[in-house]
Amino acid sequence: MSEWGRLDAFLATSPADVGCGQAMEMLHLYVELVHALGSADAEARHPGVTAHLASCGPCREDFSGLLAAVTSTGSMP
Repeated sequence: MSEWGRLDAFLATSPADVGCGQAMEMLHLYVELVHALGSADAEARHPGVTAHLASCGPCREDFSGLLAAVTSTGSMP
C-alpha cells in the first residue's frame, strides 16, 4: 500500500470508532459476547468497538488472541 493509501485508510476511520482506550476497556466483554452469542450480537451491542477493531490492527490482534484463548479454554481466565 502506498503512503497515500495508508493516509486514506487512516482518514476513513469510522466516526463510530471508540478508540483504543475504550476498546481495550470493553475488550473482555466484547470477546465474551462473540464467544457466547456470536459476532452479530456483539456488533449490534457495541458498534463502536466493532468499528475500532475494523480499523486498528494492534487492537484486532489483541481481540483475536483473547478470543482464541477463550475458545480453547471455554471461558475467560
